[in-house]
Amino acid sequence: MNSSLLLGVAIAIAIGCASILLPYFSDRNQGLNEGCSLLPHRHFWLYSKRVLTPGGIMPAAVEINGGHIVSIVHQNKTPKQTKGAHVIDYGNAVIMPGLVDVHVHLNEPGRVEWEGFVTGTKAAAAGGFTTLIDMPLNSAPTTTSKEAFDMKVDAAKGRLFVDVGFWGGLVPENALNNTAIDELLQAGALGLKSFMCPSGINDFGQTNASHIKEALRILAKYQRPLLVHAEIPQPLEDEKTEIDISERRMYSTYLRTRPPSWEEEAIKILIAVSKDTHFDGSKDRAHIHIVHLSDSSVSLDLIKEAKESGARISVETCPHYLAFSAEEISDGDTRFKCAPPIRDVLNRERLWKALKDGHIDMLSSDHSPSSPELKLLEAGDFLRAWGGISSLQFGLPVTWSYGQQHGLQLDQLSELWSQRPAKLAGQHKKGTIVTGNDADIVVWDPENEIQIGENYTIYHKHPITPYAGKHLFGSVITTFVRGNMVYENGSHASTACGVPILAV
Repeated sequence: MNSSLLLGVAIAIAIGCASILLPYFSDRNQGLNEGCSLLPHRHFWLYSKRVLTPGGIMPAAVEINGGHIVSIVHQNKTPKQTKGAHVIDYGNAVIMPGLVDVHVHLNEPGRVEWEGFVTGTKAAAAGGFTTLIDMPLNSAPTTTSKEAFDMKVDAAKGRLFVDVGFWGGLVPENALNNTAIDELLQAGALGLKSFMCPSGINDFGQTNASHIKEALRILAKYQRPLLVHAEIPQPLEDEKTEIDISERRMYSTYLRTRPPSWEEEAIKILIAVSKDTHFDGSKDRAHIHIVHLSDSSVSLDLIKEAKESGARISVETCPHYLAFSAEEISDGDTRFKCAPPIRDVLNRERLWKALKDGHIDMLSSDHSPSSPELKLLEAGDFLRAWGGISSLQFGLPVTWSYGQQHGLQLDQLSELWSQRPAKLAGQHKKGTIVTGNDADIVVWDPENEIQIGENYTIYHKHPITPYAGKHLFGSVITTFVRGNMVYENGSHASTACGVPILAV
């Protein structure tokens, strides 16, 4: 074969390969369009004396090109400006993997007066979060079918300032319908979420052991998790038919209505049904993930024992259970209402110990806002107010500030908020600063003090939060999503170029 013919064949092969690969790379780099980034560079370096990598914290330069991390160089000095590669020196600020929140209620479509993709993801970016996984309820319709899932994905397009994935919903109407569950998972749901108690949303019903066991068999085939709100209502010892408003304003009244036994009973059932959830002879069991654990006593002991016996179970807790205790909640302050409830100070300290000892796998915000009137702030009625805490933007400084009292280290913080949540959601290119990963990065100052007050901009739809007035440590300087500088010192990129994340 002569040289000209060889050259022609090579060109043809190259063109063919490019045509195959172009859609993939175009999709991965679609956030590099004009307006997606406050930084007008595709190829650049980030430098700091404190870069958190799997090898530890070190002075290093992180090279980013085309939305990916292409190299990490351990060096004590800022790299010199090179042709085509801009350099940003962050001094002593921490460069860390962007945070991943697997438990967020963005409520769109259908309830944007509660929250929405734009406001929620702007708050996330300002808080150092680069990936969110949205819950299937509180939107309308709830995401319990392929059709509703497709509606949610369409509603998200062009409205995301960070990347967002989606859990599907497991409810009685689809739990025993293998085709419906298959369609939902094939549409791109990263896993399923169910409630073992009333959810507060009429069209998102509670599931029982039979529903969960059947769904777990299908989830085992796809190797995706089932997330469970693990509370089952139990008879109360001193249940009253009528409670006057003075009692309903007391947090202790609400606390008595959701005792730890509700969590214990649900977790016992989950452990039991998890024992035989293989799919068609597969060696892998289905993965059960218990969301927002509140009870650090019997419930936590049950989880620890199940893990030791080989059960495929993981568990998260939330910053509000680690920051607050029942004793400090004032009468009528319904900003603190959530389910399961915030328990006493001893329970909080046990949660911290379990977190430090590795028995709690990760953190999530359970950011669950509503319209202000549903919180009943004037009436202060804990039994009737909407239960949910707005906190997405504050997760990093809250965890860091309260964690300092318990010896929390930067690498532990990142493991709890980045590495493990990314793994749960199946996002293996996120959660760590390693070559080849998405350039999802937060740059922040752990020593800088902030006050969530009048001069602190809150990007959530509504600034109703129990963290108002708190003095915290840790301010976010810059957030990068796939190499795009989406947030810097109070400013967001002009275009929302986060992408919907779909399971494949």
